[in-house]
Amino acid sequence: MNRVPSKQEYVQLAEFRYRLRKFMHFSEEAARSVGITPQQHQLLLAVAGFPERDFATPTELAERLQLRHHSCLGLIQRCEQLGLVERERNPADKRSVLIHLTPAGKQLLDKLTVLHLSELGRLGLSHRNFLEKDPTQFDQSHTSRGHRS
Repeated sequence: MNRVPSKQEYVQLAEFRYRLRKFMHFSEEAARSVGITPQQHQLLLAVAGFPERDFATPTELAERLQLRHHSCLGLIQRCEQLGLVERERNPADKRSVLIHLTPAGKQLLDKLTVLHLSELGRLGLSHRNFLEKDPTQFDQSHTSRGHRS
C-alpha cells in the first residue's frame, strides 16, 4: 500500500462508522422495544427482503445473516415459537423447507421498518447506494467466515 489516507478521509470514515454504529444501536433497541431480539428482527427482514420472493430456505437465511446453518435453524425455531415465521415443505424438494413470515411477523416487521427508514433519514444515511452495487462484489470480502456464530 503506497497511498496514505488524508486527514479528511479519516474524518469522513470515522463519521460514517459513527453514524452506522448509531443506527445499529437504534436498530437493536427498536427490536427489543417490540419484544424481539435484534437477531430475530434480522431474520424477519431477511425473509421479507429476499430478492424476488417472500420466502427463503434456512441455507439462504444462514448466508444472508452470516450464521452457521445450525445457528440459523435455532433462530428460525425461536421465531417460529413466537409465531413470527412458519415452515412449509418445499414443493420442489421435499428434503428442504421454506420459511415464510406469519401475519404477526409481517405486522411487527412493518412497524420496525417504518421506524428504521425514518432513523436512516434522520442520521443522513442511505441504504439505496448499496443497492446500486453488484452483489457479487460483497462475496469477495476481506473478512473471514470463521467468525460466524
